[in-house]
Amino acid sequence: MLLNKAGVVCTPGAGFGTCGTRHIRLSAFNSFENVEKAMNRIREALKG
Repeated sequence: MLLNKAGVVCTPGAGFGTCGTRHIRLSAFNSFENVEKAMNRIREALKG
C-alpha cells in the first residue's frame, strides 16, 4: 500500500533485529529532507 499509494519503499524492521519488530524502515542512507518528504506522502496516503 505504501508503495502503490505513496510511492515509498520500506522494509520490515524485524530484518534489523528484534528491536525492529512491529516497525518499518524507510531509509538508512538518505537525506533527512527525503525521509521527511516520504513521511508526508505516507501521511497523505493514510488519510484517503
